[in-house]
Amino acid sequence: MSSLALGGYDIHRSYCYIFYLLVGVFLAENNICFSAKVYVVYMGTTTGEDPLDVWRQHHQMLAVVHAGSMEQAQASHVYSYKHGFRGFAAKLTDQQASQIAQMPGVVSVFPNMKRRLHTTHSWDFMGLMGEESMEIPGFSTKNQVNIIVGFIDTGIWPESPSFSDIGMPPAPAKWKGQCESGEAFNASSCNRKVIGARYYMSGYEAEEDIVETVSFRSPRDSSGHGSHTASTAAGRYVANMNYRGLAAGGARGGAPMARIAVYKTCWDSGCYDVDLLAAFDDAIRDGVHILSLSLGPEAPQGDYFSDAISIGSFHATSRGILVVASAGNEGNEGSVTNLAPWMFTIAASSTDRDFTSEIVLGDGANFTGESLSLCKMNASARIISASEAYAGYFTPYQSSYCLESSLNSTKARGKVLVCRHAESSTESKLRKSMVVKEAGGVGMILVDEPGKDVAIPFVIPSAVVGKKTGNKILSYISHTSKAISKIFPAKTVLGSEPAPRVAAFSSKGPNALNPEILKPDVTAPGLNIIAAWSPAVGKMQFNILSGTSMACPHVTGIATLIKAVHPSWSPSAIKSAIMTTATALDKNHKPITVDPKGRRGNAFDYGSGFLNPRKVLSPGLIYDAQPIDYTVFLCSIGYDEKSLHLVTRDNSKCSQKLPAPSDLNYPSITVPNLKGNFSVTRSVTNVGKPRSIYKAVVSSPVGVTVTVAPERLIFNSYGQKINFTVHFKLTSPPKGYGFGYLSWKNGKLRVTSPLVVQVAPSDMGLMR
Repeated sequence: MSSLALGGYDIHRSYCYIFYLLVGVFLAENNICFSAKVYVVYMGTTTGEDPLDVWRQHHQMLAVVHAGSMEQAQASHVYSYKHGFRGFAAKLTDQQASQIAQMPGVVSVFPNMKRRLHTTHSWDFMGLMGEESMEIPGFSTKNQVNIIVGFIDTGIWPESPSFSDIGMPPAPAKWKGQCESGEAFNASSCNRKVIGARYYMSGYEAEEDIVETVSFRSPRDSSGHGSHTASTAAGRYVANMNYRGLAAGGARGGAPMARIAVYKTCWDSGCYDVDLLAAFDDAIRDGVHILSLSLGPEAPQGDYFSDAISIGSFHATSRGILVVASAGNEGNEGSVTNLAPWMFTIAASSTDRDFTSEIVLGDGANFTGESLSLCKMNASARIISASEAYAGYFTPYQSSYCLESSLNSTKARGKVLVCRHAESSTESKLRKSMVVKEAGGVGMILVDEPGKDVAIPFVIPSAVVGKKTGNKILSYISHTSKAISKIFPAKTVLGSEPAPRVAAFSSKGPNALNPEILKPDVTAPGLNIIAAWSPAVGKMQFNILSGTSMACPHVTGIATLIKAVHPSWSPSAIKSAIMTTATALDKNHKPITVDPKGRRGNAFDYGSGFLNPRKVLSPGLIYDAQPIDYTVFLCSIGYDEKSLHLVTRDNSKCSQKLPAPSDLNYPSITVPNLKGNFSVTRSVTNVGKPRSIYKAVVSSPVGVTVTVAPERLIFNSYGQKINFTVHFKLTSPPKGYGFGYLSWKNGKLRVTSPLVVQVAPSDMGLMR
C-alpha cells in the first residue's frame, strides 16, 4: 500500500480516520452516552512539525470520535504538547479514548488521574503505594534513612534526580565509607543520598590489554546498568520518569529514603574477581547493611572456593550483611548461578505492563510484538523473509538470522525483513535492526520465541514475535506474490495477563552445585523495568531494561524496608521473611506460568514464589541461620578443615557426626536423592504474637508421603524457637522431580516452604 503526502497527512492515515469517523457516527446515531473525563494522548517524539499543523491534526483526530463535529472536537480539546514531545489532552469517554488508542501514530492513552501515574509500575503491581514513604500498612519504615545499601556494579550517575538528597538528614554516624575522586567525579559528587562511592580496576587492568577505551576511571557510571539497579532498589521519587514518552509518570525505588554506597567493579568487558573481592572487603568495613549484586558467573558455576562472589558474600553474611544477587539470564534448566546458601538468589518475572508494536499485513491480519521503537513507517512496504536477501558467501539460512554483512542491499532496500534469532544466542537483537537498516530495510520483524516478551529499542520500526506468530507471517509471505506490511510505533499497554509470569530468560534450577539447596530463592519483576540511566549512553536519563539484574534490586529494596523495621534481624531472617510470604499464584489466583510457552511453573522457576511486599514485615515465623550453620553445611558437602579455612578464614572444624546438607535451616526443603524414607530437621523462631499456635498444612509431591512432627507448634514467647521434623516416604516412584509445600498456618498467617523431591535412581520403579 503506497502513500502520498496530502496537506501534512498521507492517504493511508486519511482512510484510517474515515473508518474511525464512520464508527463515531454509528455511536452518535445510537445515542450511546458515557461520562467524559480528561485523557492524555501521547504520540511520541516531536519531529519539528509546524505547531499549527499539530493543533489541526489533534482536532481532526478528536472530530473522528465526535461524529465528525469539529465544534465538539474543539470543545473537548484541553491542551496540545508540541515542543518536547507530541500529544494532547482532551475530555473523552472511555469508548472514545479506546478509539483514539487504536489510531495510527498514537503511542499510549491514559487517564489524567488526580493521584500520580504509575511508572516503576512494578512496585504498584506488588501493592506498595505512595511516593517517598513506601509505607507498608501497619508499619513505619522511616528508619530506612539509617539503612545503607551497597551496590557492586558499574557505578552511578549521581546527578540523576533518582539520587537527589533533598530533605535527607546527614549520613548515619557509623558510616565509614568515602567518596573517591576520579575522572568526572569528586568528593562533591556524593551527597546525603549517595553517601559513598569507590571504584576498582586493578583486576581489569591486569587482564585487559587495551584500557585507553575505558570511560570514566572513577565511580561514575558509563554504561547505565549500575544507575538502573541502584534507582530500582533505592531511588528517590521522580515525578515525570519516562523512556522517550513510554511508561510516563511518577517512579521511585523500593526504599527511596535509604542511603546508597557505590562500588564500581564492572567495566566494558565485565567484572574481575580481584576487583569484586576488593569491593566486598571495603563494603564490609564501610558499614553497609545490604549488598546488591546484579552480576554473577556463567553456568555451570564453579565451587565456592573458585567463586569470588561466594567467598565475598560469605564474609559479608558472617558480619550481618545480607547479599542479594541475580540468578542469571541463561534460561535453561540447571543454569541458575550464585548458588551459595548464604546468598539470596533472585529470578525474574513480568508485571502486567507491556510495550507493544502493532503489525498489520496486507491481507488485514493484525499481530502485536514487543518493542521500544518509536520509529514510524509512513506507509506499508513489501515484506520478505531475510533469507531471500542473502548476500555473497552467505546461505539463505545464515541470512535469515540477519548476521553482519549477510544481507543484499538490492534485495533488502525499502522492505520489511523477517529475521530469526538463535535461542541462547548472545548476539545483539538491537544490532540486527542496524544490519537491516544498513542494508536499506525499512522495518524488521524478529522471530525469537524465548525473548518474545523482552522490549528492545530498535533503530527502525521493528517488533519481536514468537515462533507461532512468526510462522503465520512467513506463511503469508510465501503465499502472496507481493506481500506488504506496516509496523506501528510502540505503545504502553497495562493490564496484560497472566501476570506475573516467569521470564523465559530467567535461569532455572535445580542447583547444579548442591541440589539440596533450592535455587533460585524467589522471583521478582525483571521484565521491561524503567529506572535511572547514564546520559553517557544514548543521552537519556532513564531506560527500560530486562534481566534478573532488574529483579535483584526489587528484592534488595524490600529487604531494606525489613531491615529498617527489624534492624536486629539477621540476613537469614530477612531472607526467610521474604521467602515464606511469597506466592506461587498470579494476580488471578492461578498458578504462575513460565514464558515462552505458558507452562505451569514450579520451584525451579520461581523458588518460593513471587515477592509479596505487603506481608514481609509480619511473617509470623522465621527460619534463622548463623555463620556456624553455613560452616557445618560446608562440612556436610565434603569440605575438609583445610579447604574450609580458605572460605571461613578462621579455625572452624568439622565434627565427626555430620548432618545431611538438606538439614541446613533453610526456608525451602529439597531432597534430591530420596531412597525409601528420609527425614530433615528445621527450627523456626517466633517473631509474631508471643502466644500463638501454628498447624502444619502439607501438600505432598506426587509419589511421596510427607508427614510433620509435631503437627502443631505452640509458642509462649517472642523469639522462642521450636524444632520440627519432616518425614518423606516413597510410595510410588515419580518421574523426575516432584513438588509440594509445607505451610504453618495461624489464622490468616501462612509460613510456607516449597518441598522438592527426586527419587534416587536405584529406587526408580522399585516398590517397598
